This record gives sequence, structure tokens and C-alpha cells, in this order.
Amino acid sequence: MIFRGFGKRRYPPEIEERIPPGQTLTEKWPILTYGRVPRFNPQTWDLRVTGLVEEEKRWTYEEFMALPRTKVTADIHCVTTWSLLGSEWEGVSVRELLRDVRIKPEARYVMQHCDGGYTTNLPLDIFLDDDVLLCYRRNGEDITPDHGWPLRLVVPKRYFWKSAKWVRSLEFMARDQLGFWENLGYNNNADPWQEERFS
Repeated sequence: MIFRGFGKRRYPPEIEERIPPGQTLTEKWPILTYGRVPRFNPQTWDLRVTGLVEEEKRWTYEEFMALPRTKVTADIHCVTTWSLLGSEWEGVSVRELLRDVRIKPEARYVMQHCDGGYTTNLPLDIFLDDDVLLCYRRNGEDITPDHGWPLRLVVPKRYFWKSAKWVRSLEFMARDQLGFWENLGYNNNADPWQEERFS
């Protein structure tokens, strides 16, 4: 086994280039949650789009699950310094969800609102990237409640707290607002390649 520096494992170059600074590779998907795991009831669950849109939209669980599915293979990086590479994420692309939603021109940001009161914000250009999914499966299996079932966002280009669990609504906004962890001192931009962990 070859080591780099003091106790850091060295990976093949094609793997090394996918791991941002300060991160360590894991093969497991750690569970990190603030608060309780909410109970899911498919009869009452819905997903809403609100804020700066021409008309607010709502999908029942059945309607959401009938939307076209897509798969994205992507790496994820947690602010707590682990990285998980090459997972296959399956769900509904944000672009597909918003195909019939007319976003007002002044909208620049999106706030994710989740069961349990959790929120996190994203710039609209990051949110609308082609690899951002409203996800319910990973590597061919439903994600577990601890990981956000029935629905979580997956935003590969940001630290994983921006990929909120238990998403229930997406609010389009003209001005940025800080979400839960951002209000507690986490960096608002959260780019893992810039090590934007804390403000």
C-alpha cells in the first residue's frame, strides 16, 4: 500500500482527480440527519412549486412517480469530509419537473422546503443543471427513509447538505435567503472543489 503525506491513502490518478481537497473516499453512504426521520404517507404526500412562477404547481405522490425517470451517475461530497464516488442516482430531473412551469424572469434562487422544517438554498443556475435530480433510488434500490425517502434532491456540484432530504416544496425567489445550515455558519455557496465549508 502506498501512502501520500501522513496517513493519507493514495488512489489511482483517475480516482484521485475526482476527490476534492480535504476529502476522504468512502464505500459506504453515511447517514447524517438533523432531527427525526419523518413518516411517509403516500395518500397525503405532495410536492409543490411555489414563489416566482406564473402558476403554482402540485403533484401527488402518484402523479410524481408517473413522471419520466432519468438516471445520473455522479459523485457526492459531504462537508464532514467523506466522498462517495460513482453512484447511479435515479429520479426525476429538475428540468423535467419544471417543463410545464413558467418561472418568472426575476427568479434567481430556489429554496428547498422539507419535512421537519429543514431548508436549504441554491442559485437557480446550479439548481437547473442537467445532473440535478429529485431522487428516490440509488444503485437500483429505493433510498431508505434515513437517506430521504420518498424524495431528496441530488446536487453533485455542491456539498451534500445542499441535497436536501424529504423535499416537499421548491420556492423560487428573487433574492437569496439562507437555509438551515447556512444560518448556522455553513458556507452559502458550498463548492467542494473550493473547500467552501464554513462562512
